[in-house]
Amino acid sequence: MPDLSKMKKPDVKLVFLGDMNVGKTSLLHRYMERKFKDTISTVGGAFFLKQWGPYNISIWDTAGREQFHGLGSMYCRGAAAIILTYDVTNWQSLVELEERFLSLTDTANHDCIYALVGNKADLTDSKAHLCQDSDGLPEDRTECEEGRTETHVLSASPTPPASPTSLSDMLLHKQVAREDAVALYGRILRYKGLDEKSSLPADKMCFETSAKTGYNVDVLFETLFDLAVPAILRKRQENQASPTVDLEDWRQVSGKRGKSSCC
Repeated sequence: MPDLSKMKKPDVKLVFLGDMNVGKTSLLHRYMERKFKDTISTVGGAFFLKQWGPYNISIWDTAGREQFHGLGSMYCRGAAAIILTYDVTNWQSLVELEERFLSLTDTANHDCIYALVGNKADLTDSKAHLCQDSDGLPEDRTECEEGRTETHVLSASPTPPASPTSLSDMLLHKQVAREDAVALYGRILRYKGLDEKSSLPADKMCFETSAKTGYNVDVLFETLFDLAVPAILRKRQENQASPTVDLEDWRQVSGKRGKSSCC
């Protein structure tokens, strides 16, 4: 169990942004609790704390509903990474990222990392039905098969279990291609005034995931955590170069000096 004293102050902040029902909360639960569960729409925001080696990383889950839109810029303030999430079966969810959520990132750090995440890949891609853990090995097969059964109603006749080949006939139409996400990533860099040649490449920062099966979820989080470490180190170096002054100690020292200099 992590030392609670070390978990009190995060070293860096990651923030999820995206429309409602794209699966932001489910992605967090899949990574933090290693399981999928149905969730209700987030109200305002939710906070998770993850210990990554010697570092403490806070992960903020924000509401996608229009009435909570104004809170987004507050949650993004000081963020080291923004995860812009959409639903691969819903084109409008990608459009909303650019039209409604991108401007909220103006309060993030100047060197903030941006990732585009297309969730619900299990609905459109047969290979996303393969559950994987952080080592790239299959997870609990029972959980995977339960997830499939809930998503797809299979024939009642005594046929073999669904395979990726047979599942292909039951997959939904994919409305957002990877090329669409890559194009949006380029526009995000231009909006932020970043040089595409010196920035992280789109093929590294555009992900397709499934919170239901765990597909690419560990890859997403661990990639971002690794990329955030340099920001943590820079922050610590800046704090060492410019140490914070304790006002209470300063007042005590100032008061003693004032008394001793009195005639």
